Amino acid sequence: MKTKMKLAALAALVVSAPLLAQEPVEGVDDPESLFTDDDPQLQENKQAALRIMRELLQCNYWDQAENWLTERYIQHNPNVASGRDGVVAFFSSVTEPSESCEELETPIVAVLADDDLVTVVWPLYCTHPETGEQYTSTWFDMWRFVDGRADEHWDPAMKTPTGCSPGSPPN
Repeated sequence: MKTKMKLAALAALVVSAPLLAQEPVEGVDDPESLFTDDDPQLQENKQAALRIMRELLQCNYWDQAENWLTERYIQHNPNVASGRDGVVAFFSSVTEPSESCEELETPIVAVLADDDLVTVVWPLYCTHPETGEQYTSTWFDMWRFVDGRADEHWDPAMKTPTGCSPGSPPN
């Protein structure tokens, strides 16, 4: 009986979910300050993650990818091939360089580092497929670092379009 009550409560929550208010996901005022650590190894890895975010993803300096990605770079995003060459080919074709490369423009919520992993959390900007309403959720990128370069990557990407895009809000 308790299971039926829990399912009924969950169903009521799902049905009423559009009526609930949602707090927007917002980045911090100084995102680059999150890419620091007192531990020297975590500092090195966080700084490499920052360089990937700024130099590669924001500024489109894919000619410098060998500085920040290993050759074997294992990719767990189903839309991008593994290997540094596959990642460079994909992002070179879908990204436009930013006009400013002096500081990170992507809003960042948190940067977490543990051992050889760094996770960067940022707002995900979405459009509700039925109402067209704009809302935010959360995106993450996680890298495993080997000798100062990313060797493996995870994110929540799917092959099916979601109406969401990580990064800056749509205009």
